[in-house]
Amino acid sequence: MGTSNRSLRICSNGHNYYKSSDCPSCPICEKEREPDKGFLSKLSAPARRALEHHGIGTLQQLSMFSEKEILQFHGIGPASLPILRNSLEEIGLVFKP
Repeated sequence: MGTSNRSLRICSNGHNYYKSSDCPSCPICEKEREPDKGFLSKLSAPARRALEHHGIGTLQQLSMFSEKEILQFHGIGPASLPILRNSLEEIGLVFKP
């Protein structure tokens, strides 16, 4: 991808980065806040942001939603479900029916 479609942006933390999409997230800030353990660390950044946006930060909170509800969140795709399902099963939880 050429730089002609990308624009220089500066985030609120002062990081300079180039982006071609309308997504406002700074890749430098995203990398810095990426968890190094737990179920959120196993997900892509869009999937992690989607769960965080909906107030889901623990597996107990995740278990209060059905798979269908989770798939409705922008940023969550079918590839995220097996990761989430396995994480829930590891501690004896499941998605809401």
